[in-house]
Amino acid sequence: MIPLSVLDLSPIVAGSQARDSLLNSLDLARHVERWGYRRYWLAEHHGMPGIASAATSVVMGYVAAGTFTIRVGAGGIMLPNHSPLVIAEQFGTLESLYPDRVDLALGRAPGTDPVTARALRRNLTTSVEQFPDDVRELLAYFQAPKPGQGIQAVPGVGLSVPVWMLGSSLFGAQLAAQLGLPYAFASHFAPAQLLEALALYRERFQPSEYLARPYFMPAISVFAADTTEQARLLASSWQQAFVNLYAGRPSKLPPPVPDYLAGLSPLEQHMLKDVLQYTAVGTADEVGAQIRKFIELTSADELIIACQCYDHQARLRCYEIVSGLL
Repeated sequence: MIPLSVLDLSPIVAGSQARDSLLNSLDLARHVERWGYRRYWLAEHHGMPGIASAATSVVMGYVAAGTFTIRVGAGGIMLPNHSPLVIAEQFGTLESLYPDRVDLALGRAPGTDPVTARALRRNLTTSVEQFPDDVRELLAYFQAPKPGQGIQAVPGVGLSVPVWMLGSSLFGAQLAAQLGLPYAFASHFAPAQLLEALALYRERFQPSEYLARPYFMPAISVFAADTTEQARLLASSWQQAFVNLYAGRPSKLPPPVPDYLAGLSPLEQHMLKDVLQYTAVGTADEVGAQIRKFIELTSADELIIACQCYDHQARLRCYEIVSGLL
C-alpha cells in the first residue's frame, strides 16, 4: 500500500460551533499520527457554514503544536486571495516553529462564492494569468537571497518549505509539470478531469530542484464502518451537504439520514453520482477493494483521504479502519 494522508475540512456539524470542530481536528490529527498517516492537510474555504478552516495557517499552527511527527499542510492555500509575500512569511513562520513538518499546496480558485471573494480580495482584478507568476514569486521567497534583493520573506528566506500544486482541472496539472512540483488533485469532489490531468502532468513533467520525477496524490472520500449499512448512513451527511450546496443553501454538516439517496430526485442522484464518483463506502474489506481499484486507476504515489462524518467518533473509526490498509 502506498502512503496515506488526511484531508480535513474541519467540519462544523449541525448543533455545534467552530470551536468544537477545531478541537476535533486536533484530536483527529493526534489519532492519525499514531496510526501511521504521512500528512494532515487543512483546506482554505470562506463563508461556508460547515467548514472551520478558513484561517488555514492559523489552524495548521494549532494542529502542529499538538502533534509531534506528522506533516501538517494546507491543501490548499488559495493564492489569489493573498499576496505571495504574506503566504511566504506565514509558512516561513510555521516552518521555523515546526521544522521539516510543513507542506504548502497552492490553488487558484477563490474557495468561496464571488461575493465573498470580493470581500476577501477587495476587488476581483486578479486574473488567472497572474497565478503562475504569483507561484514563481512565492517559490523565490523561500530561496537563498540574491545580491541586492530588496524584498525578503522573514521568516521564509532560505527555508525548504515543500510547495505542491493543487488542482481540479488541466491548468494546475500543466503548471505543476512546468515548475517540477508535486501535484495533488481534488478528485473527491471534482473528478471530471482526473485522468486527463494526470496524463498531462506526467507527460509534461520537467525535473526541477524540487522534484526529480512526477509525484501525484489524488484525493478520495472514504466512509468506512464496521457494517456496510453504517458506512452508507455516514456517507449521507456528505451527500446532503452537496445537495444543499448545489441548491444554493450551504449548511453545517447535517446528521445522517437512512436511505437518503432514495428520496432524491433523479437530477440530484445524477449530480451526486457525478461529483462523488470517487468515494469508497463500506466495511474494511469493501473500502480496501475500492481504494486499491482507485490506486490502480491512477498509479498514485500517495493517497489523501477525506472523511466528512457528522459524528466525530465515527470519523475516527473510519480513519482507523483505513489505517489497517497501510
